[in-house]
Amino acid sequence: MKKIAVYGKGGIGKSTIVSNLAAAMAKKGLRVMQIGCDPKADSTIGLRHGEKLPTILETVRKKKDQFTLEEITKTGYAGVVCVEAGGPIPGLGCAGRGIITALEKLEAKGAYDRFEPDVVFYDVLGDVVCGGFSMPMRDGYADQVFIVTSGENMSIYAAANIATAIENFQGRGYAGLGGMILNCRNVKNEMEKVEELCGDFHTEIVGKIAFSETVQDAEALHKTVIEAFPESEIAEAYRNLADVMIERLQIRVP
Repeated sequence: MKKIAVYGKGGIGKSTIVSNLAAAMAKKGLRVMQIGCDPKADSTIGLRHGEKLPTILETVRKKKDQFTLEEITKTGYAGVVCVEAGGPIPGLGCAGRGIITALEKLEAKGAYDRFEPDVVFYDVLGDVVCGGFSMPMRDGYADQVFIVTSGENMSIYAAANIATAIENFQGRGYAGLGGMILNCRNVKNEMEKVEELCGDFHTEIVGKIAFSETVQDAEALHKTVIEAFPESEIAEAYRNLADVMIERLQIRVP
């Protein structure tokens, strides 16, 4: 089992990328689990045709520990196991602490033993890198972290913060930085800006996703691009990125 954490600024498109990567890998015959670690709980919506999941945290609030694994896990497109951590009641509690609770509950309920995934994706909000949001980086969770960014200044700023957090965790057994994913917004000197960011942190761009209306067309259908438009250029870009991750993490494909 290989575990991949994908971080990025809110709204940068990381959930779309993660869902398409999960779909692409599942279509190759891999068993995939996607865990949304954002209080909005919309990471897996494209894999579920628009249907939102009951989150772990809201289930815990309602039932304490008296719930089954089936209540917090649902199957999406191509057999991807979908999970949403959720968040606290607005204004009450810490979202970062919520992630810790959700991942601990998922493990305690035996999710990994039940589903035996080949690949686990953590889709993590990267605007804040407090202790809770760094949970997926910790020993026993992600094997590698990938950061989604565009050439927009705030996106690069958030990516730099995340990369700095990863550097600070070196030596603790935490996950290392696998690379940057450029989700293009067609801003001026976009490639140069992200390449400069990569140079600062001794990493590289592992995938480039061009700006495409096909992504919005798929989202309007509540589907991933892999499902809705499998022959499109953007679907091929997602498949290529999936291949890069498979190679880097030495994931065995059936």
